[in-house]
Amino acid sequence: MKVEDQEKTKQQQYVRAMRYFDNAKKVLSNSGIEGIFYKDEKYVSSACGIAYKGVLVALDCWLTLKEVKFPKEEKKRKSIEFYMYNLQKHNKKMVDYLNSAYRALHLDGYYGSLTDSRIIKAGFASAKELIDLIKPSAQEAL
Repeated sequence: MKVEDQEKTKQQQYVRAMRYFDNAKKVLSNSGIEGIFYKDEKYVSSACGIAYKGVLVALDCWLTLKEVKFPKEEKKRKSIEFYMYNLQKHNKKMVDYLNSAYRALHLDGYYGSLTDSRIIKAGFASAKELIDLIKPSAQEAL
């Protein structure tokens, strides 16, 4: 893939991933906080699911640019093991960010109904690090 094509892909997918991420922050802000806990589990769960979707968009883009082969069936869902394995082969540092985002956002926030703001915020920070993997060089298009 040509450098120009890579930058165009990164631009498109970065905008898409950030749209999910920004949307998730808006949804989370509807919950309100009491002490260290979010008040409304529904908003937390929704926000975590949306933010994690942004992570998956970014990872799919990044792995595509690294020319990683995806499962043959287009509709087949990729597992966390697929992402961990391929990320570890190409960028071991980012495995920690994926692990944090996956556990805090997907498992605890979305499925587990966790409302501890410290953990959710850490998950959001890790998600942003992963999304920034595909941040385009040319910022003027954003």
